[in-house]
Amino acid sequence: MDVDVAAIIHKGMASLDADGKRVLLIVPDGTRTVPLPLLFRHIHAALASRVAALDVLIALGTHQPMTTAQIDRHLGVVPKEWETTFRGVRVFNHRWDDPDTFVSVGVIPASEIETLSNGMLAVPVDVQINRMALEYDCLLICGPVFPHEVVGFSGGNKYLFPGISGREVIDVSHWLGALITSYAIIGVPGVTPVRRLIDRAAALVPTPKHCIAVVVSPENGQIGGIFTGSPEEAWQAAARLSAQMHIRYVDRPFQQVMSVVPPMYRDMWTAAKGMYKVEPVVADGGEVIIYAPHITEFSVTHGATLAAIGYHVRDYFVRQWDRFQHYPWGVLAHSTHLSGVGEYDPLHGERPRIRVTLATGISAERCVAHNVGYRDPATIDPAAWSGREAEGVLLVPKAGEMLYRLRHAGVQE
Repeated sequence: MDVDVAAIIHKGMASLDADGKRVLLIVPDGTRTVPLPLLFRHIHAALASRVAALDVLIALGTHQPMTTAQIDRHLGVVPKEWETTFRGVRVFNHRWDDPDTFVSVGVIPASEIETLSNGMLAVPVDVQINRMALEYDCLLICGPVFPHEVVGFSGGNKYLFPGISGREVIDVSHWLGALITSYAIIGVPGVTPVRRLIDRAAALVPTPKHCIAVVVSPENGQIGGIFTGSPEEAWQAAARLSAQMHIRYVDRPFQQVMSVVPPMYRDMWTAAKGMYKVEPVVADGGEVIIYAPHITEFSVTHGATLAAIGYHVRDYFVRQWDRFQHYPWGVLAHSTHLSGVGEYDPLHGERPRIRVTLATGISAERCVAHNVGYRDPATIDPAAWSGREAEGVLLVPKAGEMLYRLRHAGVQE
């Protein structure tokens, strides 16, 4: 697809009520493939002369803050340009770890959460968001859309919740996704229960919102589609294209999948996408190997909690809820997503459907303590796994964004 990025952005920004106003541009961090330098320059060119201010907020969720050097590379800005081309533009990391960051915009009552979640959860949710979202006249969300393990497809209002939100929305939305399971929700088209919750939270934010939703080609990382409008409208259009570009269908499951995780994932918290995106095509009793020698931590942010709970299937937590409910639900959700679907009962114990093995810089002892398999990455040559599909072996050379599905599994191409 040949996309005229400049023309689409300038046209979309021309309809934006931004003259003389303060605009906050909300973008993802470095864990998403997107030509952000190109997008940022076109957005700035379209708005800088019109607005009173154009600042940038990086939607970290609970990821680690980006350094100044990382931000420069992320936005494609040479340092001296901050005093010339981009003079006056300020860039902020979302401070998820600072309570003073947040302001409440309302409470979604338990009865409404029960309706939104199809009866899976019934808890009130205090919707807190980075207070910067209320200090500007317009929020401009810009980011890519991919199949996603919690919400179905990423993007749109997800850059607000969990992108710049408080912990309560993060925990409830992610645990709802875990109850549904990544296996069941990832790449599901349309508005899922988690998407309904996120959109409901976003509706409480009074600042006008606009969105540039991008679909990135898996072949070359270039833009395959770009859509502007409200977060809901732009996301829906982008998700439809993402379903065509980011889901690869296969005819039969594989006994082994080698997921080679790229450097943009710096811990297992993010690298676990190498499991989420291939789980649907792993045969019962099969194995996913996450190959990432550069990764040495389970989570820089949530490592202590993961060390306490380990990795387990959903029912391990659900059937022992009194024991685990005080842990952050978002971390419990991550744990279940990496483990995949499975069963648990006190008599027979835990029975995951598949095995998950880490070939990373994390030691065998730590893997055992976290309840995941271990393999020495030095014993693996990923190239030797190529071309073995007929043997029931799949190599995924850049794992984490392309979703693999069985052709006959009920989700249509």
